[in-house]
Amino acid sequence: MNNYKQFFKDKKITIMGLGLLGRGVGDAVFLAECGAKLTITDLKPSTALRPSLQKLRKFKNIKYVLGKHRLEDFRDKDMIIKNPAIPLDSIYIKEAKKNKIPVEMDVSLFVKLTKGVVVVGVTGTRGKSMTTMLVYEILKKNEKILKGAEVFLGGNIKGKATLPLLKKTKPGDILICELDSWQLQGFDPISLKLRETSEKGISPRISVFTSFMPDHMNYYGSTGLTTSGAMKKYFADKANIFKYQNKGDVLIVRPHVKKLIPKTLKSRLIVADVKKIAGYKFIVPGEHQRENLACAVEVAKLFKIPTAKIKKVIKNFKGLEGRLQYVRTIKGVKIYNDNNATTPEATMAGIKALFQDGKENKIILISGGADKNLDTKIFESVINTFCKAVIFIPGTGTDKLLKNHKLKIPNEKVKDLKTAVKKALKYAKAGDVILFSPAFSSFSQFANEYERGDLFMKIMKKFK
Repeated sequence: MNNYKQFFKDKKITIMGLGLLGRGVGDAVFLAECGAKLTITDLKPSTALRPSLQKLRKFKNIKYVLGKHRLEDFRDKDMIIKNPAIPLDSIYIKEAKKNKIPVEMDVSLFVKLTKGVVVVGVTGTRGKSMTTMLVYEILKKNEKILKGAEVFLGGNIKGKATLPLLKKTKPGDILICELDSWQLQGFDPISLKLRETSEKGISPRISVFTSFMPDHMNYYGSTGLTTSGAMKKYFADKANIFKYQNKGDVLIVRPHVKKLIPKTLKSRLIVADVKKIAGYKFIVPGEHQRENLACAVEVAKLFKIPTAKIKKVIKNFKGLEGRLQYVRTIKGVKIYNDNNATTPEATMAGIKALFQDGKENKIILISGGADKNLDTKIFESVINTFCKAVIFIPGTGTDKLLKNHKLKIPNEKVKDLKTAVKKALKYAKAGDVILFSPAFSSFSQFANEYERGDLFMKIMKKFK
């Protein structure tokens, strides 16, 4: 968008939720540079937000309201930009709606303001990060084939704000976006009634839907909905990835997602098939990861990337930090970091991937964290069947699991992550695997999952 500065200049904008992951800061810097009159409000105090605030200290057109939100900051504004995790039933969002102030999120706002940029959106309960990065790596390393198009990365990526890409992208460029369910809320103004209902919803031209399983039930079930009702609400947000696609657009899904796609779909449906990638050398273990790879390959084919060039990128792909990432071997014990597995299903997928490689009953699991109101019965069975031992870190999810289930294998609850690693190493012997895969959220002990993952990696570097 060539006139983005003019669009934002002198607009009174409240940013709700600055955070520490860099996305909020990136949007704030961009808007401040455009001349917007910003109010940044966050429930965290200034002491907790110091790293983010340091990056904004030079701007004089920013007012801060920290440690609280105020209703007055959701009145007399031209726009509210909401952190995706903030509930739509927040009294402050309701106040903005009452005052007919548009509520936006950065990715959907970028898509609305840009013209001619091809957006590839990736969602799914699990697999979206891996698929997003595979697509990005394949296309980025083959830009010469893309007839002058540049490839950019956005959405739910640590440290990557999407709005600032307005000053970098041009028509014909490609944006690869990881989109969680909350970000996808911004794509559907009609059903969410965040903006004028005459406004049309949007979906990416190329969409990938990797998986759908229970998650965020503490968010979607918070209004007293049944599990079934909460899942319907969760899927409704995910479905925005294809709901507003047009004829000529494409939706790519893993096989189990196909049955969830309505027959009224206007776009072309492609079901990823792992048989088509049988000859690909891919370091990341697990059948579910090969399905993610199959999705990424289908996207690459749409851009006419030759198979040989796709295979070359995949052969050199080292995996993602925190997604069943091989860390190191200590005295014959392989250690994997699966920090971003924040649901029981995600951790079970990691366990399955390792026992498929012949590690059944050789897995020492480090798990635990804050409850997300998810069922853990099958998780108990998987632990008992395929793990050698499990070490739990503190959290409400840990307490709930230990109270409601009986584990038949050696298990301990310890005070912190460092102690958990030490205990796991004592249980392990050469040929075993230590899998750090929490199965719960990080908020009981950490600011976010990235802080937890960073700590695990720091701990591992210190062991000899």
